[in-house]
Amino acid sequence: MEQNLPLEASPSDRENAPGFQTVGSSLPRVDALAKVTGKARYPGDFLFADQLTMKVLFAHRPHAIIHAIHLEEALAVPGVVMILTAKDVPNNEYGLGVADQPVLCGPGSSKPFADRVRFEGDQVALVIAENERAAVQALKAIRVDYEDLPVVTDVEEAMREDAIRVHPELESNIFHHNIVRLGDVESAFSRCAVICEREYHTPVQEHAFLQPESGAAYVDKDGVITVIVAGQWAHEDQEQIAHALQIPLEKVRVIYPAIGGAFGGREDMSVQIILALAAQKLHAAGIDRPVRIVWSREESIIGHHKRHYYLLRAKWGADADGKILAAQCVMIADGGAYVYTSPKVLGNSTLLASGPYDIPNVSIDAYAVYTNNIPAGAFRGFGGPQGAFVAEMQVDALAEALGMDPVEFRMRNLFKEGSIQSMGQAIPKGVSIREVVRACALEAGWREETDGWRRPEIEQGTDPAVRRGLGFACGYKNVGFSFGYQENCAAKVVLFGDTEVKKAQLFHAGAEVGQGAHTVFAQFTAEALGLAIEKIELCLSDTAISGNSGSVSASRMTFMAGNSILGAVKAARERWEAGDRPAVGDFTYLAPKTSALDKKDGHCYPNFAYGYVAEAVQADVNTLTGEVRLRKVICADDVGKAINPTLVEGQIEGAVVQAAGYTLMENFITVNGITRTKELSTYMIPTAVDIPGQVQSIILEIPDPIGPYGARGMGEMPYIPFAPAVVDAVYQATGVHFNRFPLTAEAVLRGLGKI
Repeated sequence: MEQNLPLEASPSDRENAPGFQTVGSSLPRVDALAKVTGKARYPGDFLFADQLTMKVLFAHRPHAIIHAIHLEEALAVPGVVMILTAKDVPNNEYGLGVADQPVLCGPGSSKPFADRVRFEGDQVALVIAENERAAVQALKAIRVDYEDLPVVTDVEEAMREDAIRVHPELESNIFHHNIVRLGDVESAFSRCAVICEREYHTPVQEHAFLQPESGAAYVDKDGVITVIVAGQWAHEDQEQIAHALQIPLEKVRVIYPAIGGAFGGREDMSVQIILALAAQKLHAAGIDRPVRIVWSREESIIGHHKRHYYLLRAKWGADADGKILAAQCVMIADGGAYVYTSPKVLGNSTLLASGPYDIPNVSIDAYAVYTNNIPAGAFRGFGGPQGAFVAEMQVDALAEALGMDPVEFRMRNLFKEGSIQSMGQAIPKGVSIREVVRACALEAGWREETDGWRRPEIEQGTDPAVRRGLGFACGYKNVGFSFGYQENCAAKVVLFGDTEVKKAQLFHAGAEVGQGAHTVFAQFTAEALGLAIEKIELCLSDTAISGNSGSVSASRMTFMAGNSILGAVKAARERWEAGDRPAVGDFTYLAPKTSALDKKDGHCYPNFAYGYVAEAVQADVNTLTGEVRLRKVICADDVGKAINPTLVEGQIEGAVVQAAGYTLMENFITVNGITRTKELSTYMIPTAVDIPGQVQSIILEIPDPIGPYGARGMGEMPYIPFAPAVVDAVYQATGVHFNRFPLTAEAVLRGLGKI
């Protein structure tokens, strides 16, 4: 059963079950006890008495042709069971959007140019052994004949016609180009009172999830390859495995146990395919033993994708009354060696590069470019933080040029119901950006007076070397990938009892990556049925028992899962009324259709729903040391409906801390395609001493017209405007404009002219 209309929960027997209200309540997480007691099992915790161990031989070089792989010495190592190379992969390719990456690089496969490595984390061989010691010893014994090739790591160099080709079969390293044309930008610039033209840079970021890539695989009694792994879309993992191994989908089962963080970093493949390949080859050799792998932190850092680096050039203009008339931007994203999810990321940044503002004339060219760097892909906000950075920095520049308060300037330009986005369509109903900005600004001390908004005076501390500033920024975030993709999510609900429902089972594939999704699933089910949450049994994240949920990313899962669960409950109740015991309801929710960017002007209906956010940041800047300390962050988010308010606060606080790392300290360093920050001792992420002194969450609940109980997606929203808010605070404190980050102490001192 499929449905693409808004759903209302069935009243069920709620009138007879007072006290069972779960939606809107801060109920404990369903996985809390298991996690705090250590009973929760993550992929690396699955141990088998007869297991084998697998290790990966990474390329550790950014660009080369492999002429030969010599395995003789490695195979002679005691305890080595099998070594796999490119010739052993049935269909040696994969990729979420474009199948442009070999599973294993080297000679012997039928795929053209699969004998090349294109970044340091390309995988060359798999060693399967009785134990890790033997596997490591065998890795060291493998000899590979490489022919090193020239390297391209700079995006502008990579775009040149005579640039080194990362993929020699292609005519260009530019693999995706978005064009947006709305109105007449050049004519509008001629009418502007002020024009600001600037260049910005946003950095690479490592996900740094606590649980490195790991998992286990085996062939079950029915001949199904079973993979226990951490990911964000179990059915997509299943499809990628089946494609590479050339086997039917039903011969692959993917199970997600507890997952130690994701943030977009588990959307692409890491160990999924190679675990399944190892199980397949062992089974074919008559060795029916599970195989297990756990990556080290260094392997994790070079082995999975990163947040895109962006080069951004913008020219915006406004009239004397503070109305933005024109916005022009060129965006160049470093996609790294393979496509991954770059087109989706680029779509988001293209849309958000003009911000939540009603601008009649917009011109954007956005490029994703191949280099020999680690591939880039989804990361919390996927493209949103980069797009919002250029938009909010340009808004601040125009406000300053006009001598206008930045909140006042924003209020004169923000979206309202019916506003036309840069891609030529009216924004979906439920626009609440003005309410969000107002709530945040008032809480931060701005005054709304009859003639406009006024910034508060900031009281300085007692140390003359430490200057204090207050920054502000806002933004919006899409729910779902969209841009023509038909968002869908399946759920099944089974009702048990005689004359009344005593228990319900929910079957759903949505992943729990730490955000509390499974708790929210249970709350939706309990609320719709009028049952206590203890009567909901969850059967989750297993392709063998549930339909396709889509990815746990793009701020989509609460919205999509909620609507799918409400539909499944309704279907199950219909079967219950028809006399079925147990009563089974299957339902696939289809979100409203969107459309892809037109190739000539980019006009499309990009997304069906949005969430809105504003942030104010108070920061201290030590002008002697360059240290930036965040005193207070005020984050206002319209979540539509807070299904579990405590979980919403947790998402806000977690996003703020992660965005603080992105903005202030996470400095990912590569030299000629080789990563220099391969450990958490050299790649610094926030610890308890680095988090803001106070995070104040303002949760607005202005219902989305088609969200389940009005809910919007919100997990990414606090990330969107955070960096520009911090950079604005630093400018207000020091009078120095920074056009790039992270604002490490060294970067700040250099900007202040101290070094």
